[in-house]
Amino acid sequence: MPRTTTTTRASEPRDRLLRTASGIFYAKGIHAVGVDEIVTAAGVTRATFYRHFPSKDDLVVAYLHAASAAERAQVASVLTDDLSPEDGVRAVARAVAAQINDPAYRGCAFLNAAAEYPDTDHPVHRAVLEHRQWFLDTVTSLAGREKTELFVLLRDGAMASGCLADPRHVGQVFLQGVEELLGS
Repeated sequence: MPRTTTTTRASEPRDRLLRTASGIFYAKGIHAVGVDEIVTAAGVTRATFYRHFPSKDDLVVAYLHAASAAERAQVASVLTDDLSPEDGVRAVARAVAAQINDPAYRGCAFLNAAAEYPDTDHPVHRAVLEHRQWFLDTVTSLAGREKTELFVLLRDGAMASGCLADPRHVGQVFLQGVEELLGS
């Protein structure tokens, strides 16, 4: 079982490793990338890598935590105090649609990681579930449990379809589905 005691002290080499690995993991997949490729691309030594991340799995967990922090910041930026709960759901939905429409979009980092790490006891899968629980709690605070479950299913489908079909169309269908959900 991998260790999950990643050193979190900030340093330029650690930040560079995390930025580099994040880009490579998102573009190629996690299992397709080895430590040597990350070390070379980041321009650090293996010793530097292991000083900051005791294992590749520790780096993957840090990647997911960074992706989660970015998504949390994005959602926080669209949820203003003046929004009704329904408008808050719409704002989150528009943020999802915008993410899908980003030219660099290659699927949901969390769904992709869960597919590569199906063991629910693995630290990577647990990081995915932690993020998912935050997302569920956030939407539930706006829409209630019943609508949240359907919203998240719509979101998951849109995130998966966004890299398989025309992302503009997927985003439009997703937003239409959210409107129908809110009207029910």
